[in-house]
Amino acid sequence: MADTPATTASVSGRTRGMGELIDIAGKVTEIAPFGHTLAALASERPEIVGLTADMGRYSDILPFRDAHPTRFFNVGMAEQNLIMTAAGLAKTGKIAYCTTYSVFITRRAYDFVALACAHSMANVKIFAGMPGLVNGYGATHQATEDLNMMRGIADLTIIDPCDATELKQVVRAVADIPGTVYVRNLRGKVPVELGPDYVFEVGKAKVLRPGREVGIISAGYMTARALDAAKAAKDRGVDAGVLHVGTIKPFDAKSVIEFAKRFDRVIVAENHKTSGGLASLVVEALYDAGIVKPMIKIGLVDSFFECGSQEYLEAKYGVDTPRFLRAIVDGQ
Repeated sequence: MADTPATTASVSGRTRGMGELIDIAGKVTEIAPFGHTLAALASERPEIVGLTADMGRYSDILPFRDAHPTRFFNVGMAEQNLIMTAAGLAKTGKIAYCTTYSVFITRRAYDFVALACAHSMANVKIFAGMPGLVNGYGATHQATEDLNMMRGIADLTIIDPCDATELKQVVRAVADIPGTVYVRNLRGKVPVELGPDYVFEVGKAKVLRPGREVGIISAGYMTARALDAAKAAKDRGVDAGVLHVGTIKPFDAKSVIEFAKRFDRVIVAENHKTSGGLASLVVEALYDAGIVKPMIKIGLVDSFFECGSQEYLEAKYGVDTPRFLRAIVDGQ
């Protein structure tokens, strides 16, 4: 039985909340897959606790709170306290799932994640909400460099799920991944993009579309953009393959190399700056393997970004589906 009820992309009387992905007509979504799956998992695992830094509504942890109120902790707007409390609970044998905005975790509590959590191999599972351009509140709330920052922490697992299907599997999987895990959380109405046969495996990239001419290597919800664009490009006579890199660290360099070898040119796409994230990892892997390929990077420039809707921001900064199509079909 599914942890989260599926629904169509349009829900009567409900507007898109802060940090929800763009509604795409005809696509199936699931509401708060993180919180509902965590609530179900906690019913099976009494050692699980949940924490937030006064962002329960906007991190989707409220289903857990409602199901397990004595195991839920709101530390207030104090991200360093959030991480330290989670680390302390982990030392008593708990598995601590903690949530707030990704930008606050990385910029305000970095040292605490590194030392109190990762250095101690603490069972802290960080679900960092609204990474990249999902948040419309501008530079103060947009974590466009979080992968670059978190990659530098040793013994930290980093996961960037594509959709509701993968996110639900990740919620369950991280309980048994040793040490601290950083997950780029998807919230609100999260699209269902991957098929029922998809299986998340930590550290393993997955070929979602074989293709013949152009290879797209993507992470996070940008994989959904890649799949949509690849389908549209097929109608224009270009057959594009898609490799989804759900785990950023440990990075599956072997699968990336094998995938890239099959194509004359490669596109790398991420909801992150093109320096320090997925694109940098792909370039490093190909260089180490002695492979040189024409490459287009779809991602964010090294800048701060303005306020606006996700639709507006993606179009302005060149990470929307039309940008993918230009890269696939025209090679630009």
